[in-house]
Amino acid sequence: MPKLDLSQIPFVGGSSYPGKLAEATAGRFVQRLGDADGLTQYGVNIVRLEPAGMSSLRHYHMEQDEFAIVLSGTCTLIDDDGEHEMQPGDCAAWPAGEPNGHHLVNKTDAPATFLVVGTRTPTETAYYSDLDMMVKDDADGESFTRKDGSPLTADQIGDDG
Repeated sequence: MPKLDLSQIPFVGGSSYPGKLAEATAGRFVQRLGDADGLTQYGVNIVRLEPAGMSSLRHYHMEQDEFAIVLSGTCTLIDDDGEHEMQPGDCAAWPAGEPNGHHLVNKTDAPATFLVVGTRTPTETAYYSDLDMMVKDDADGESFTRKDGSPLTADQIGDDG
């Protein structure tokens, strides 16, 4: 098995969220370790959160499991049960289909990192706990809609036009 040279795998920012919702993750940068060596059955990423950064909007997956372990700094896990401070070595897991919206936030003044591993399936549906939004992912790509499948409106995504 080849050893990955982490210095050659860039941290990349950005989000696929529509409109101004993408700004929510401006302080998140992802190092895609699994992609770097061609893994297809699951994703493996190191996520760096700058101070005030968040991993994602609060969400849960219908078909994909997720697992995270904090590597450095302090992250706050926010889920349906409240806020949970996580230090290096602390782990969390979210089984597919469990409707517990979650994300990690950096509430400190120093960067934090965590490793996240998740299933990759040919299709996926995820729901956003704090918004009337879902995303479907299939061979055609991602599609963001309201939870009932109707189109998002400009006011929902903060899009001025």
